[in-house]
Amino acid sequence: MLKSAKCPRKTATALDTATKAFVAHQRVFGRKYYSEEWILKTLCRFVARRGATDLSAPVFEAWCRTQRRLSPNTLRYRQRVVRKFCLFRRRNDPECFVPDPAGFVRPRPYRRPAIFTAEQVSTLLRAADEFAPSKSCALRPAVLRLAMVLLYTAGLRRSELQRLLLSDVDSTNGVLRIRESKFHRSRWVPLSSDARHEIRRYLRLRLRKPYDVRPTAPLLCNSSRVWGHTGWHAFCPSWFDSTFRLLFERAGIVDSEGRLPRLHDTRHNFALEALCRCYREGGDVQTLLPKLALYMGHVSIVSTAHYLHFIPETASFASERFQRRFSHLIDRGDL
Repeated sequence: MLKSAKCPRKTATALDTATKAFVAHQRVFGRKYYSEEWILKTLCRFVARRGATDLSAPVFEAWCRTQRRLSPNTLRYRQRVVRKFCLFRRRNDPECFVPDPAGFVRPRPYRRPAIFTAEQVSTLLRAADEFAPSKSCALRPAVLRLAMVLLYTAGLRRSELQRLLLSDVDSTNGVLRIRESKFHRSRWVPLSSDARHEIRRYLRLRLRKPYDVRPTAPLLCNSSRVWGHTGWHAFCPSWFDSTFRLLFERAGIVDSEGRLPRLHDTRHNFALEALCRCYREGGDVQTLLPKLALYMGHVSIVSTAHYLHFIPETASFASERFQRRFSHLIDRGDL
């Protein structure tokens, strides 16, 4: 009987131990660092394949050339991860190589989110109801409807929505528990009255046989085969992205520039609607921001400000409030 050939072991480099130390250091501060760890391990394997014992300028440039298929922003992000890692190493090794950021690819402006109206959200919910159940997901219309409601009214991240369990839902009080999200932060998210109604409506279908009704089962689930086992599983991220794109297309939802929204754009829309609602109700915007940051799971209002875009509606609200507050200080005769 022939023995299978063993794969050659990867040659160890000086980067391996440093990578483990760097990732462990970052996780002390609550960062998950999964993708960054993968990037650095990929770099370590590349260095070993080239027969080098450490990272140098020529090796780094050669590694960057293998990444040219990526978008400029993604490649620049990976280059910055490597530079941050090298700066960490330099604390103990002043002679180690550190990439010069002047040689990194130039970033491109990120795509602005598509902003849609409340009427368009109603259209999306009707389109979700019209989706046909699939073989692996008999609850597909109900799943899409609830997902849209939670993304738009609670501003959840896709990963937070995907990881929700039945035990995370308090349907009586209308509260969601978001476990170990970004920066390992957990939080409670109270829902609006409409969202509470949608949760209860969905659970009347979800808590029936043959669906998995254990508390540890995913809230949004489908029947599929994973690693050779058939059962009820959470949807993968790519399913959410592709299905919501199809939902936007079927509903004919585009923004004022004719662009199709993306799944993450719902989080931007949630933040903007919260800001506009504060203006409409005469609330204090500065008091709102820390509360909104806490609700969205941000560590500071700086992160929240990324979602508060200066659109015509917010500009109008801000201008009207400024005029009411300070118009008496302006000498119109001098204009």
